[in-house]
Amino acid sequence: MKNLFTFVLTVLTSLTMMADVSFSDKAVLLKLYKATNGDNWTTKWDLSSPVSTWYGIKLEGDKVVSISLADNNLVGEIPSEIVNLVNLQELNLHKNGISGVIPSSLDNLKELKVLDLSFNKLSGAIPVSICEMDNLRNLELYMNRLSGELPAQIGKLQNLETLALFNNEIEGQIPNSLYEAKALKILLLNSNKLNGELSADISNLKSLENLSLFENNMEGQVPFGLEKLNNLKEMNISYNMFSGLISKKLAVLDTLNMTMLNNDGAVVLMDVSLDIERPLVSED
Repeated sequence: MKNLFTFVLTVLTSLTMMADVSFSDKAVLLKLYKATNGDNWTTKWDLSSPVSTWYGIKLEGDKVVSISLADNNLVGEIPSEIVNLVNLQELNLHKNGISGVIPSSLDNLKELKVLDLSFNKLSGAIPVSICEMDNLRNLELYMNRLSGELPAQIGKLQNLETLALFNNEIEGQIPNSLYEAKALKILLLNSNKLNGELSADISNLKSLENLSLFENNMEGQVPFGLEKLNNLKEMNISYNMFSGLISKKLAVLDTLNMTMLNNDGAVVLMDVSLDIERPLVSED
């Protein structure tokens, strides 16, 4: 019986060792390893071992479905071949030293649900192709050097729940299509160079729980429709140039109580009216 058990265990172990990733997927992983200085990663890959044993890699069958290499000292650029991993569901390279641009043909990654390239040194614009990633739920690109405008069709991401782009150099106005992304729960666009007005259509984002537009160049009236967002628990839209009147409810919800900048760049502390019938905030 002992010999039979040993034989079965040996066979199972052999089958496990034989089960490996497809040649094409492995080629992409090797390209990523080389392009991001894999020999100096915090946790390296043993290239002589099966891909299934490589740190941060998850397989389903012979296909790569997840790459999770956060805080692992990746330095270099993301190879364009990464978009050939068509079964990929998660790409998490958070907090590394990755530079260069985001690969342009991301629409090849139809199965991707999580794209986290935050806290790196990426530059350039957010690729328009990202709007074709229908299954995307989390898009986190914060703490980079991204510039240009938000893709006009970003609202096509109907399954998107988290959009975190803060601390970049993104400019222009918020695309109207963004207010059509009705699954959004977290929208963090603070510390960029956004301008223009906040559309009243933001009231369409019924699932929104956290809104941050802090430290941009936005102006105009704060939409009263924000009050209709019953799930909104956190908000910070201060240090913009919003003006006019705002409800007391929203003033209290804002982390900095609607602290704005006027046309001269001076800080304006908005007063909250104590009038219960007219719970408004103004600059007067």
